[in-house]
Amino acid sequence: MTTLAINGGEKVRNTPFPMRTPFGEREEELLLQAVRSQNLFGKSGTFVKKFEQKVAAFYGTSYAQSSTSGTAAIHTAIGAVNPEPGDEIITAPITDPGSVMPILMQNAVPIFADVDPLSLNMIPDSIEASITDRTRAIILVHLFGHPCEIDQIIKIAEQYNLTLIEDCSQTHATNYKDHYVGTFGHMGCFSLQQSKHMTTGDGGFIITNDEDTYIRLKLFSDKGWDYQYMGDRDHAFLAPNYRMTEMQGAIGIAQLEKVRSVVERRVTLGAQLTNEIANAPGIETIPLPKDREVSWWNYIFHITGHDAEIFCRAVTAEGVPVSPNYIKDPIYMRGNFLTKGQTYGNSGFPFNSPYVSRQYHYSPELVPNAVHGLSTVAVLGIHEHMDSSDIDDMATAINKVANILAKTS
Repeated sequence: MTTLAINGGEKVRNTPFPMRTPFGEREEELLLQAVRSQNLFGKSGTFVKKFEQKVAAFYGTSYAQSSTSGTAAIHTAIGAVNPEPGDEIITAPITDPGSVMPILMQNAVPIFADVDPLSLNMIPDSIEASITDRTRAIILVHLFGHPCEIDQIIKIAEQYNLTLIEDCSQTHATNYKDHYVGTFGHMGCFSLQQSKHMTTGDGGFIITNDEDTYIRLKLFSDKGWDYQYMGDRDHAFLAPNYRMTEMQGAIGIAQLEKVRSVVERRVTLGAQLTNEIANAPGIETIPLPKDREVSWWNYIFHITGHDAEIFCRAVTAEGVPVSPNYIKDPIYMRGNFLTKGQTYGNSGFPFNSPYVSRQYHYSPELVPNAVHGLSTVAVLGIHEHMDSSDIDDMATAINKVANILAKTS
């Protein structure tokens, strides 16, 4: 029997995987143009404006608004919703805090829908069951490059007259029934952080087809003021400053030019890995529906027949780094901002205020599928600069560990 590397056997792979190199000559060219312009202020420059125009054209929407981060994009979208204090917004329990904290920053209350235990995406039935008379919006998080069941969720949003915000931070330029995710809801929000399909180091943007929504997005991103929509130094409402710089705009243009090829490569590599490990004992892969692409921000699978920690250590020892659990717990358990209401000083606002209509308690029991899925999920980094031989090595290591552990258990 072959011996696992963790037990002294020969490793599957002895060389590091290729490093992702997202920036090239085109980024250098446009960045240098921005610097040489002697103006890096987006509002009076040209690159941010061009970036927004090109984003809207790429996604086929009427408008795009840039921002300083994906979190800022979500906050700006919620600012466009303009919830009353104590209103509820439904979101995902498996996500980054950037999908949650902006809700609290607008004095609304996060509500968490449960997920499919394999894809870890929000499920329509749980979203609908979470709706109350205080619900104002749904933030639909498309995880790991895998689009949610958008059609069903659109119907729910329409039935209950809710604003649908798509969080596409991990799912750029990815098709669902021949249209890109982010174009189905009232707004689509994207992150440009370093790890994303396209990146400006940090940054983000929001797309929409509604002019009134766009005007509020634009105002909210710049302290409630914009040359085009407001008078001399008039400020429409309380709002932060989320202005993108010309450097980010320049890099964003170059990244947008190649994001589709990045996505297509990841779709191909992820499908190859899925096929090659699909029959490994004690492993369950994520189904790949025919009506959508899966663009794999990171690759995930589930360890159902082995101890996840032991399995991941053994695969990593084979020269294929893999991590268990992703965020380990539902996001609202990772910190005290919800479990202990540590929001604004010691006030507990909005939870301890006359604006809420009920008491809120955040515990793992709210989302049992999410808790289970996080206990079995494994996360593996793949990117567009890998080739099929890299995927073969990943699959060989996973299959080797799975087969040996299955025989020795």
